[in-house]
Amino acid sequence: MITLGLYNSYDPNRIHEAHLRAIARAAPICYAFEFHLALIGFPFEEKKAIDLAEKIAQNTTIGEGGKYLIELAKRNKLHLLDFPKKGFPPQFGHIVATTRKPNEKKAIKSLEIAERALRGESFFLIVGLGRHGLPKEIFKLSEYHLDITDGKRVSFETCTAIGSIPTKIRTLMEALKWMKKW
Repeated sequence: MITLGLYNSYDPNRIHEAHLRAIARAAPICYAFEFHLALIGFPFEEKKAIDLAEKIAQNTTIGEGGKYLIELAKRNKLHLLDFPKKGFPPQFGHIVATTRKPNEKKAIKSLEIAERALRGESFFLIVGLGRHGLPKEIFKLSEYHLDITDGKRVSFETCTAIGSIPTKIRTLMEALKWMKKW
């Protein structure tokens, strides 16, 4: 299982239009590339993923009017999580902070994630929503840090990162399968 986590670093007390757009944009990417989508620290009234997906779908044209968000929820691939106090649920696997400035001791390459995912390991790739990105505690909590540009350290706008991360990892996984390494 590979999960893309959207970490709310905007405002923990109210929902902003930017939250809803990012979620609506992430859903078709996760659906297309077979990722789960986790929403971390959002103050939604809805406690069930399907209820939230249907509400967001009513207010967006992105992703065919929220169709893919609803599909993720129906397939149990949409997860609503609180801010972590001591960590994330173990079923998400290895926690990976996405950043253009990885700690070299925790750095992991996209190819390694693809190889290990094909072997059955789970990864939880977390993207910070907001100007400040991920908070320091998530970097400390994370087992790995991923620069999706694999060392180029290029800064991406949030939605560009949301699109690039699953695309690159799934493409590497498909290339490895095609090369018959798996």
